[in-house]
Amino acid sequence: MRGWSLAGQMLVLQLLVVAVTATGGATLALVQAHELLTEEAGATATAAAVAVAASPDVLEALGEPDPTARLQPYAQRVRVATGVDFITIMKPDGTRYTHPNESEIGRRFLGHIERALRGETFTETYTGTLGASKRAVTPVMAGGRVRALVSAGITIDRISARLRDQLAWGGLIVALALGLGAAGTWLVTVRLRRQTHGLGPVELGRIHEHHDAVLHAVREGLLLVGREGTLTLCNDAARLLLDLPADAEGRHVRELGLAEVLADDEERIHLVGDRVLAVNSAVSRLGTVVTVRDHTELQALSGQLDAERGFAETLRSAAHEAANRLHTVITLVELGRTEQAVALGTAELRAAQELTDRVVGAVREPVLAALLLGKSAEAAERGAELVISDDSELDDLGLDARELVTILGNLIDNAIDAASRVEVHLSADERGVLLRVADDGPGLADRGAFEKGWTTKGDGHGLGLALVGQAVRRLGGTIEMTGPENGPEKGPSSGSVFTVRLPVPEHVR
Repeated sequence: MRGWSLAGQMLVLQLLVVAVTATGGATLALVQAHELLTEEAGATATAAAVAVAASPDVLEALGEPDPTARLQPYAQRVRVATGVDFITIMKPDGTRYTHPNESEIGRRFLGHIERALRGETFTETYTGTLGASKRAVTPVMAGGRVRALVSAGITIDRISARLRDQLAWGGLIVALALGLGAAGTWLVTVRLRRQTHGLGPVELGRIHEHHDAVLHAVREGLLLVGREGTLTLCNDAARLLLDLPADAEGRHVRELGLAEVLADDEERIHLVGDRVLAVNSAVSRLGTVVTVRDHTELQALSGQLDAERGFAETLRSAAHEAANRLHTVITLVELGRTEQAVALGTAELRAAQELTDRVVGAVREPVLAALLLGKSAEAAERGAELVISDDSELDDLGLDARELVTILGNLIDNAIDAASRVEVHLSADERGVLLRVADDGPGLADRGAFEKGWTTKGDGHGLGLALVGQAVRRLGGTIEMTGPENGPEKGPSSGSVFTVRLPVPEHVR
């Protein structure tokens, strides 16, 4: 059966089960029917024998010179009336007075009579002149002693004939049961063949092994959520990315804290712990299929790329502006106005150098210094002013440059978007590194700003402040926000103030 499909094997096995069950049930029913018929024959024979033994006619006949002449016709009438096969009346020594076969009258009774001679009524199965029979033997009592014995019985052949009639009906019932069972099994097999595509156990086992291997080998997280919200399947990558417990399968998504993550039907970015995850949900007939991809490194690289792109854009703008001013200086020289040309060139050089000297002098962390110079030029292009506070001073303390760019770059970008003047303060003391970005915009009082998806810019934004909070947590720091409604600390006007405190690395202390 190894080459058979699973549906075919199930058909054969179920037919065997139905056949064995039906045959066993019929056999048990026939055995019970034989026992019941035998017990019924014994009861009938006992009733007939006791009735004859208690008849006054029998006692009167026993007192006559020829008891057989009166007892034989009487026994025959009772035999026909009760449906037994024989009624034998005999002397206490077993000599027959009556018998269905008159040639047996006067001969000894074939069977046991000892218990009847002691006054008992009993039944037994014994082979006599008419063959094997179920018989009853009882005494005829008179004056406290046994005057005669009466035996009545039904032959085993008659009991078997009745059993054969029931056997025919039993065979018909078994045949019907087998037919119905085969039909039902065939229907189940057709459905099973459709569902298994005619595959055998070996193929199904191989498919399951491949499915399991692929499921746990892919780097993307995969979850299957039932229609009622129960997590029915998750692979190893999903457990790792979503920090799920070992017994996650079978529990409701609300219990696992995944209700918000799995709520959307389209791809969204979610922050789970320190990870940036792209979650995509699709509804199927089995429930909701959810894929989870780790975008943490990609998001960090994207942030770094945005910073580099900002620097390049700043350099392009600066080069364009420098070219304009250089053309102006050259034109002044060509017009013979050298003094004005020198004054203009000197003023531009002095302004650029003052900004560079101020930033580099206050911030000796090269990445932050470059970031601030680039953001200053970007702010100027966008009609805003970015200033470094007079008391800013920050050495290179060995903090993760990528995390610093994520924190300070996103805070400055949000401030430039909302305000016309942005002030940045950077310093370090015994409590750690302090980064503060304040603006004169309309203010930000919502504490949900650090949650995923919070935005004032419309759809497609809302990840910057969440990434800031995530980076601060990775560095072991804290971030506070104050504004016009939730704190006394204000920016240059009435806008928002973001204050970040980061611990100094151990090797620098």
